[in-house]
Amino acid sequence: NTDKAEPFYRLSVPKQKTSSEIINEARNVLRTLRTRRPFTPREDQRKLFGSGSTQAPQNRPPSVFSLHASSFDLGESRPVSGVRLSPLDHKPVLVTFTKDEDSSISLPKPPADAAEVRKVSSARARLFRRTSQGNFLSAKMVSPDQNEEKLDSEEPAMMSNLCRSNDNCLAEQRSYTPFNGENRQLICNEHISRSEREDFLKGTAGKFLFQLRGESDQIKKPGRSSSWPRSTGWKRRVTGLEDETRINESEEEEIFWHIKILPILHELEKEENIENLCLACTKLYQALNEGNMLGKRFKRRSVLLKTLYKLVDVDSDPLCLKLAKIILAMKVDGKNLLSVCKLAFKICRNEKNDYIIQNDRLLDCLLEVLRTEDLQKSNEALLYCMGAIKFMSGNAVLLNEMVNKGAVEMLLQLMKQINNIKENDTYFSNLGHLLVQLTATLRNLADLPPARSQLICNGAASELCVALEQRMNAKDVCTYIVRIFSKLSSYNDFCAALADCSRCYILFLALLNKHQKQQDLVIRIIFILGNLTAKNNQAREQFFKEKGSVDTLISLFQTYRELDLNAQKWYHEREGEGKKRPKHPSEAEDVLIKLIRVLANLSIHPGVGAALAAAHRVVELLVTVLEYKSVDDSEELVISAATAINNLSYYKVKSSAVQDKKLHIAEILLKLLMSNNMDGVVEAVRVFGNLSQYHEICDFIIQKKIYKFMIALLDAKNQDVCFSACGVLLNLTVDKNKRALLMEEGGIGKLVDCLRDFGPADWQLACLICKTLWNYSENITSAASCFGEDTDTLLVLLTSLLDEELALDYSLDRDLRDYNKLYWEREFKPVAEKLLDRIQSHHSFLPTVTITPF
Repeated sequence: NTDKAEPFYRLSVPKQKTSSEIINEARNVLRTLRTRRPFTPREDQRKLFGSGSTQAPQNRPPSVFSLHASSFDLGESRPVSGVRLSPLDHKPVLVTFTKDEDSSISLPKPPADAAEVRKVSSARARLFRRTSQGNFLSAKMVSPDQNEEKLDSEEPAMMSNLCRSNDNCLAEQRSYTPFNGENRQLICNEHISRSEREDFLKGTAGKFLFQLRGESDQIKKPGRSSSWPRSTGWKRRVTGLEDETRINESEEEEIFWHIKILPILHELEKEENIENLCLACTKLYQALNEGNMLGKRFKRRSVLLKTLYKLVDVDSDPLCLKLAKIILAMKVDGKNLLSVCKLAFKICRNEKNDYIIQNDRLLDCLLEVLRTEDLQKSNEALLYCMGAIKFMSGNAVLLNEMVNKGAVEMLLQLMKQINNIKENDTYFSNLGHLLVQLTATLRNLADLPPARSQLICNGAASELCVALEQRMNAKDVCTYIVRIFSKLSSYNDFCAALADCSRCYILFLALLNKHQKQQDLVIRIIFILGNLTAKNNQAREQFFKEKGSVDTLISLFQTYRELDLNAQKWYHEREGEGKKRPKHPSEAEDVLIKLIRVLANLSIHPGVGAALAAAHRVVELLVTVLEYKSVDDSEELVISAATAINNLSYYKVKSSAVQDKKLHIAEILLKLLMSNNMDGVVEAVRVFGNLSQYHEICDFIIQKKIYKFMIALLDAKNQDVCFSACGVLLNLTVDKNKRALLMEEGGIGKLVDCLRDFGPADWQLACLICKTLWNYSENITSAASCFGEDTDTLLVLLTSLLDEELALDYSLDRDLRDYNKLYWEREFKPVAEKLLDRIQSHHSFLPTVTITPF
């Protein structure tokens, strides 16, 4: 008979195959492996550098530091002016009060908590201690109103809440000394009634009259129905002269300062309750924003900042949060920028502050610092700013807020700037500390789907590879970048983007060779390589062609196998002491699992797989795993090793290490085959399916009665199990002397049952069963004697399966239906028709039964 069956897995498929056919042809022959992503435990404490940092503490910026008002530079707070101003030729006239007037000032009520009183009072003693320069707020110039009202922080304009400060504001305006060289003074018309003054403060239709000394004209200001304007202030006369415009702008600023800002500063000076101080800071920020006084171009900026700096000594996180937000909004630089970034870092370091941070928009201020500050000039400030943002990224709410505010793109832009700094630059080392914070933040962002999309769109893979190459000696940076890749490479789109970075493979190999015993780094790189080689044939080839790639994998395999053997020996020696092996894989075992996965995935590529099958050291190491490990103790490791051997056993090449060791492999697989682990059993059967193409293995199967086990597996009611078992039986039936064994244990009937149960849903399995029966019946003389009582059932079944209308499921989607039809026509139908014709030609009569659909 010329229709001889081919060995298992060498199916008679057409020469021209579609990609889907090629994939399905290799079903259960060449398989990729999946594994869990390495687990990264969360840090117990928020620190600038994690507990696993390799940098010595003396070589890195501190996570813990003291911060006081003295940490700020009071001389740096002067405003930036676009115009060189002429010196004033007058002396200010200060309004003073008598002793009686001074004693009439009402004192605030102390808070109920005595400890808080002492805390705030001690800070206040330092805050407003008189110096030789006098009180910079000129408190003695103002007599506070006796009738104090509580300010409402919820009203942005705050106009209706400032009545208690009317008198002191007007007194300050009367005492104010002018702004040009002609000794002109801005004064208030003292005949304004209280009701008019209140109208003005409330922004209604009241009119405020000003006189310039030496001039007779008066400037009338129309009332406002809304809050103070943000940009240009009160409507001014446009004369076309720049100096007069500047005078009017300064005039507006001065009035706004006295009416809106100064009362709040006085409140900050005298208040002792932290809650009220926070409330006042909120109003101050709103007022500054309303008057367009945030930033550097603000005449009284130094007075404001000095007040805020002194309040840092109060040492309250809620208050410091308010202070940091205002100071950052004032665009400080130099030492003050560093100090305020440290202040923000200190606040964010405490996880309990996350809630108040969410509600106070500190993130906006910190992102603005990252966006605008010079990388080299402010690298230390940026370090603590980035550290604070890293802490925020540990909170789910703030993490989502970062994505929505464009933090991903901003961080990648910052990374590009850092990558542009060359190694011989003086800033290179310090910027490495900043890069640690940045990559740690990106690692947290990588958990969010919108962030992953932005990382891909903004070329994160290539930029991270550049950073990895430049910072190869900085293990902290490498670890965080590798963690990012570990997370993102689990997704196909990012994995494809990373595979396009041609230098990533050589970088990963360099890191593996440099940090071979750093398990946390090694396991993640191996995991990434497993992801890259799981679905991308080009990636498999490219990695394999890198110089020393296989040698590096072998070296790692040896290193971690020895570590695992030592750990296993340690537990074995201490079994009597109650030391039990952990349920989860040890660190060394986990590396081996992921390493074997890379080998299994690489072997999918025909050229690479053939080369690995001939690599004796690779096969030896895989075999040793099966020798010294049991599936009960190390399930994933043993099954992974069996899968890798199965893939390599597929290739029939000269000097194949698998072929040389095939009998030894068959012997050690018996232990797995007889285990209670069904996944392990199936994997062992798959290996026997490939090895049973060799006569020596077929003899071994008969000798050890493994064939009976294969027949029994046909009852498993599982397609994959039946497919693998049937493959071994198919190879056995190639030998004429072994075909009769199929009649034992009811083998024919079980094959027919499998064809009935799985045929219409699995044409590959149906084809395999028909080929096995075809081989078995080669020397048929009578259908009844050959197939026994299953003859009629088989005839009806084959007739039904060959009826296209009955056999094909037209409810499937178009692509799947077309593929099923193609496989049915090309694979199943030719073999089934020949088998049906053979049975019919050797059958005395045909059964008369109705064919029913499946």
